[in-house]
Amino acid sequence: MNKFSLEQKSNDRAEVIYLNGFLDAHTAPQLETAISIVISQGKNRIIVNFNNLEYISSAGLGVFMVFIEEVRANSGDIKLAGMKPKVFTVFDLLGFPMLFDIVDTEEEAFAKFN
Repeated sequence: MNKFSLEQKSNDRAEVIYLNGFLDAHTAPQLETAISIVISQGKNRIIVNFNNLEYISSAGLGVFMVFIEEVRANSGDIKLAGMKPKVFTVFDLLGFPMLFDIVDTEEEAFAKFN
C-alpha cells in the first residue's frame, strides 16, 4: 500500500495543509477529516501544499469539491500550491484550474487571499 501523510500549520493568514505521498480512495478520508476539522473551527482560508504529493486519484480530487462551496459561502477559499506536473495534469484534465486558484508557491497562495 502506498503511503500518505498530512501535516497542518496555522498562522494568522490561513490554515496550511501539507500533503505527502499518495492521495487515493484509501487515503482521501484522512484529508477529508482534516479539512472538516479546520472548517468546524471556523477557519475558511485554507492552503493545500502539494510539494510532496506524488499521486492523486479522482477520490482525492473529490475531497476538494466536497468543501469548496461551504468555504466560499463563509467568505473563504481553498488555494492549491506547489503541484508537481503529473499531479497538476490530473487537476487540469478535470477543469479544476477554472474552479480553484492553483499557484506555484505557498507565498503566492497567501497573496491570493489579499
